[in-house]
Amino acid sequence: MGIHSEAQLNRKFMEFIKLLNIYLNHFPKHEKYALAKRIRNTAYELYDYITEAQKKYFKKTTLTLLDITHEKLRMQIYLAYELGYFKFKNGKAESNVSAGHRIQAITNLIDELGKMIGGWIKKIKEQNNW
Repeated sequence: MGIHSEAQLNRKFMEFIKLLNIYLNHFPKHEKYALAKRIRNTAYELYDYITEAQKKYFKKTTLTLLDITHEKLRMQIYLAYELGYFKFKNGKAESNVSAGHRIQAITNLIDELGKMIGGWIKKIKEQNNW
């Protein structure tokens, strides 16, 4: 992954984390220190692995952990959606909040991050550094 691609990945993650934090702040109060915190921590762990992989010479283990953490994040967000937490605004369920719009926006960013991570892994495999 070149410097340009790394910068794109960093920018995409920043876009994702800003939106994610807005949505997590609206989760029900009883979940702010449970699933919301877990999702936030997994997202920060994902960024840690991005940074680590950018700096390491041998990237196989870190990229594998990055890929696994990305999938954990995807599943945690799906769980929150299934539990109805994207329908909340300021900690209270509201009928006028579009959970579908929120989940679509956040999953689009997760998918874009996944594509970038997958491309990075593919490139490293092609260079026989895997």
